[in-house]
Amino acid sequence: MDGKKQIYLAGPLFSKAERDFNLYLRDRLVEIGFKVFLPQEDGNDTLSSRLEERMKNIFENDVEGIDGSDIVLAVLDGGSDVDSGTAWEMGYAYAKGIPVLGLKTDFRTFGDEGIVNLMMEMSVAKLERDVDNILKELENYK
Repeated sequence: MDGKKQIYLAGPLFSKAERDFNLYLRDRLVEIGFKVFLPQEDGNDTLSSRLEERMKNIFENDVEGIDGSDIVLAVLDGGSDVDSGTAWEMGYAYAKGIPVLGLKTDFRTFGDEGIVNLMMEMSVAKLERDVDNILKELENYK
């Protein structure tokens, strides 16, 4: 074992822009010394796998990815609400006692009460609005 902590990178992965951002963020996390479970690559979540009715396999791979991770980094972009899959992954990790950190670069907020949905915001150990700031925060988790 290489001793590196693993981050499960939760976030939307349905548009090219989302997938590209996830790859960019994964590369930045690897650069600072983490292993990364990226569902769009490691979870076998592709259009063809969905069409082949392998949803259970995708689900199980992603659950194993969270179970095998030390930290969950949740990308909370997408407007006033969090991607539903990301919300589930955050809740699962929180219930398992795995620290969840949030990144929301989207400048839209959830009403006057917070940056994201109350339940999402309260379940994160730290919420940052900038990639460099979340990377700096993650240094504390090595």
